[in-house]
Amino acid sequence: MTNKPFRIKIISMGNAEVGKSCIIKRYCEKRFVNKYLATIGIDYGVTKVKVNERDVKVNIFDMAGHPIFYEVRNEFYTDTQGAILVFDVGNTGSFESLELWLNEMKSNLTNPAEMENINFVVCANKTDKKRQVDEADGRLWADSKGFKYFETSAQNGDGVQEMFQALFEGVVDTVENGGKVQPIATQLGYTKEQAEAVQRLKTAKDNYERLGLSMGCTKDDINKSYRKLALLLHPDKNVAPGSEAAFKLLVAARTALLKNIR
Repeated sequence: MTNKPFRIKIISMGNAEVGKSCIIKRYCEKRFVNKYLATIGIDYGVTKVKVNERDVKVNIFDMAGHPIFYEVRNEFYTDTQGAILVFDVGNTGSFESLELWLNEMKSNLTNPAEMENINFVVCANKTDKKRQVDEADGRLWADSKGFKYFETSAQNGDGVQEMFQALFEGVVDTVENGGKVQPIATQLGYTKEQAEAVQRLKTAKDNYERLGLSMGCTKDDINKSYRKLALLLHPDKNVAPGSEAAFKLLVAARTALLKNIR
């Protein structure tokens, strides 16, 4: 194997004040900056690492989280190979915004299919503080997307080294495998498909979306979709967090839709 150095592009994404810059500084400079200084548009840094015995130059683009910098950061999504999605475990809103960040990225790529070639890690930051988002909920969301999940504290350094190492290894493996991201297996006894099903039942806008159906569906369509999801979601078969509540939502959705069928 050649050891010719190559470059990779990493970006950080997430709401303002979740600690994106602090995580990067903790990794690159082995220090914590206590005073909050908002990133203005984009911060850029370079670091050299060794991954799988290869020398890698990492270009890190730290994206400002405030909405007013959208017109600046939207130019930097292209050609990304790795992305750190950061939320503050003490701020539920920052966790709920992760989906919006993914949508923003997708809408600013030349080809939305590029998302499939990007290695994502979810970083649950500020674990040294009082939390509002449980680890199980954060991990379930990450698993439903096929993303790796890490609990970190930029202040004391917990999980930061491991998170960056896993991201770099993922990107290098993708490059060496022709640009295809390798699937991530969950580590808590449930599959990505089960995690996706629970997540969809929890966040769907209506009963049609919960069952993956459209208006005008037949009774057979409803029952077929219900049976498929019931196999995934039944609490006896699914240990994913929230599976019991999701199964109840599924039953209620089927009942409501069948009432509309004449």
